[in-house]
Amino acid sequence: MLEHASYTLVLISLAMYVVLDGYDLGVGMLSLAARPERRGEYGEIVATAWDANESWIILAGVVLWAGLPGAYAVILPSVYLPLIGMLIAIILRGLGLEMQSAAGAYRRGWALLFGGASLAATVCQGLVLGAVLTGPSQRNGTFQGGAFDWLSLYSVLCSLGLVAVYLLAGAAWLQDKTEGWSRSGVRRTGRSLLVVTAAMAVVLGLLLPSADPQQSQLGQPMRAVLFWLTVVAAVVAGAVAWHGFGRRPDWRPFAAVATMTVCGLLGLAVVSVPVVVPPGLTVHQAASPHSSQLFLVLGVGLCMPFVLAYNTYAWRSFRGKYTDPVESPIPPLHARTYPLAVSPAPSGTLRTITRRSLLVVLGILATALSQDVFGGDADWIGPVGVTVLGCAALAAWIVGDRRDRRAGYFHADITDTTGIADVAGIEAEPTS
Repeated sequence: MLEHASYTLVLISLAMYVVLDGYDLGVGMLSLAARPERRGEYGEIVATAWDANESWIILAGVVLWAGLPGAYAVILPSVYLPLIGMLIAIILRGLGLEMQSAAGAYRRGWALLFGGASLAATVCQGLVLGAVLTGPSQRNGTFQGGAFDWLSLYSVLCSLGLVAVYLLAGAAWLQDKTEGWSRSGVRRTGRSLLVVTAAMAVVLGLLLPSADPQQSQLGQPMRAVLFWLTVVAAVVAGAVAWHGFGRRPDWRPFAAVATMTVCGLLGLAVVSVPVVVPPGLTVHQAASPHSSQLFLVLGVGLCMPFVLAYNTYAWRSFRGKYTDPVESPIPPLHARTYPLAVSPAPSGTLRTITRRSLLVVLGILATALSQDVFGGDADWIGPVGVTVLGCAALAAWIVGDRRDRRAGYFHADITDTTGIADVAGIEAEPTS
């Protein structure tokens, strides 16, 4: 039972990553074809939440490593090269994105690095997907293939298909977040990418039975019904996206594309379950011991709502159309200087440091106790106690920080010239 919960967490994490970071990568690839003056705008749109979007692939890797180590042991050595290429591309993509805003003379070069690394990361992910779907060579749960077994015609087609999916998501996201495209341009680009994505989905679906060594299980009535339901839902979502490109409301195409992506992943899961790695490595065979499964499901299951809350908060904070930021200059401070004096620390600083130190100790204690609890030796405290202890420490941290923020311990008010003068050892002149 728990191994199926771990497999579900892997699917949820992968679906969230493909939907969220997919539009990030798509916007990056679209920036390569954009005018130079628009590339900076594309980068700023992605910069609002790209780090949180990539958190989902980390969760997927953690769950696969700890919850399904048998699958991890077969998949990882079979795709070392494209996986390392993907990680390098993700690092370069983040570097280009951050330096694009900070750099001066090389801004165009950093923008091109961001777009090129987005394309490289997408291609590598498609190669990994194709290698997994075609089934790594294995024997008794051990990879037996070569270093380049991941390179095949089907994996190359998977890369092209994933590029089309991410470009489609990026175009839908740009319609929702920018005003730079004309309605006719949005409609033409979005519908063209939708046709290419649908064609690639049909080609990959027809070639999968010959490329995948796993026997098709669509002969089972319930499985066949669920599969065709996902296909129908994807077709309906595609029709909504087709109608929505170039029309208001601007969010509708992205919602439809996200629905199409989720339906595609669900269709793959319906066809393959309970097999994790073709042709025959099942969830039960790849699962870790029961105690590890319990620790993983509770730990990652409790982390996912926080990651989702961060995504939601970022989306809500940066909702609406992108506009160029306008910097307002800080008014000059008229002051006469006096000898520097060291101002005393705020009265709440010591209290804040003490409280956070105690909370860190409580966190370490909870971690130490959880090793005994989920290892089967719950002598001091049970799983419910560990959960209550962790939630209490988190609640105390949040409540304390909110109180300190209201008290003004975190940020100085730049309009308060008296406070600035006190800290700098100067006295502000009165203004008329």
